[in-house]
Amino acid sequence: MSAKVDKALKRLTGILPLKEEQNACSRQIRALHRHILRSFVSRGRILTRDEMARHVDNLGEAVDVLGSKGMVIFSENGDPVGAYPFTMEAREHQVRINGHRVYAMCALDALAVSPMFGMKTQIGSRCQITGDPVDIRQSGSAIENPDAAGGLHFGIAWGAADADSCCADSLCKEMMFLRDGKIARQWLADDAGSREIFTLPEAIEFAGRLFVPLVSMETQYGN
Repeated sequence: MSAKVDKALKRLTGILPLKEEQNACSRQIRALHRHILRSFVSRGRILTRDEMARHVDNLGEAVDVLGSKGMVIFSENGDPVGAYPFTMEAREHQVRINGHRVYAMCALDALAVSPMFGMKTQIGSRCQITGDPVDIRQSGSAIENPDAAGGLHFGIAWGAADADSCCADSLCKEMMFLRDGKIARQWLADDAGSREIFTLPEAIEFAGRLFVPLVSMETQYGN
């Protein structure tokens, strides 16, 4: 394990303590949260409120808990629209898995999907600086197209975190793919005090260690 990733993981979980919040929920709500995450893989979308209600005795309580803890994102009219690492919003980070196209909140989140579910993914995105397309074929922590994707970097602008805004609308939008080491170092140099870059293998380790624990008690992702 990388000491650099250790430090970054501790910093990010201080901002977005997903596993800590999940652990603090009742067993029933923890199970619902996992059903919601698996739904993106099995259905290609988040569970509806009616579908959520099948898994809990008190839907209103579950919605309040999941929303207040930031584990599930709800729209203004109360519909579930995202659960890290996934979102129903058509963002630039697309992940193909199990025959579905889903969207990730950010570049780091996209890299988490294959380790989380033990399934192959194809990530389509772009370099946030140059606009060049990004194509990553991933199997767990392995990069299956290293000739095309191996030089990619991941960047995070820590200063984008905003205590008054959910991570999906602040820091997530400043967690990005960068075309190569040269572009990454140039981006870093513009604000080295609040930015950080990672190689693609480091970013995959970072993503896996953040998100795999959310589903690690579950071995099946079916309906």
